[in-house]
Amino acid sequence: MSWTTTDDLDTFLTSAGGFLRARPAEHTVLLGVTATLAASGPAAYGDEPPRYGWWCGPDGRTAGAFLWTAPRPPVLSPMPDRAAAELLDVLAAGPLPVGGVNGARPAADAFTAAWERRTGRAARLRTHLRLYRLEEPAPPDPAPRGSARAATAADRGLLVDWWGAFARESGGEPYGHDRAVDDRLSYGGLTLWEADGRPASLAGLTRTVGGMARVGPVYTPPALRRNGYAAGATAAVTRGALADGAEQVLLFADTANPTSTALYERLGYRPVGDHRRYDFA
Repeated sequence: MSWTTTDDLDTFLTSAGGFLRARPAEHTVLLGVTATLAASGPAAYGDEPPRYGWWCGPDGRTAGAFLWTAPRPPVLSPMPDRAAAELLDVLAAGPLPVGGVNGARPAADAFTAAWERRTGRAARLRTHLRLYRLEEPAPPDPAPRGSARAATAADRGLLVDWWGAFARESGGEPYGHDRAVDDRLSYGGLTLWEADGRPASLAGLTRTVGGMARVGPVYTPPALRRNGYAAGATAAVTRGALADGAEQVLLFADTANPTSTALYERLGYRPVGDHRRYDFA
């Protein structure tokens, strides 16, 4: 039982890809990030080379995986608590500081507990997100004014601004918004809801990997909220994902935001699990 790490994406996917694709909902973040890295190259998330790894249990089968696109925190799949604690030892022995963790709640909690034991410090819970999966799609009721259209390169300035605003509100990264927007534009992964001839809301969609696509981000400027525009944009990208062959459509919602969680449930999404991100001092 041990971790194997690599800086090579193909090696990682050869060894852990089957494990990830077998449960695409549980591994939605790792699948989405690796798909972006495969399409856009190792600099898709920054200049630091990504790092990957997988953990094999007593039967020799992969039972856990991680990826790390520093300076973002490592992203963990579900894994045994022992594997999470061992991963901290592996990463702490490397040249980069481990500034936090992001992942499925049990694994993130176990990794964080190991860090607190090691350092004697308390970690800070940064975000607690709930993962939702589409069960029975339902249109917004009442239907919002306006219509959806695919975002284009002509919208890039607005998209970068809105992506940054979403990150500030949701506890996301304060950098990399231009790279994220450019990647989404490269495959049509951003949709704008327009009302009265002007953009009113934004919804994104990841690449479909393993039959799974994930909606996000969803953002409406404060002055335009409470008009149903986010519902219209979310429903539009959901329909698009299904039309393109996605078997599962997922999204994350902040558990501290009852407005968004209620919206997604009205559109037919149901909770399937929790994810947490911790910051380490």
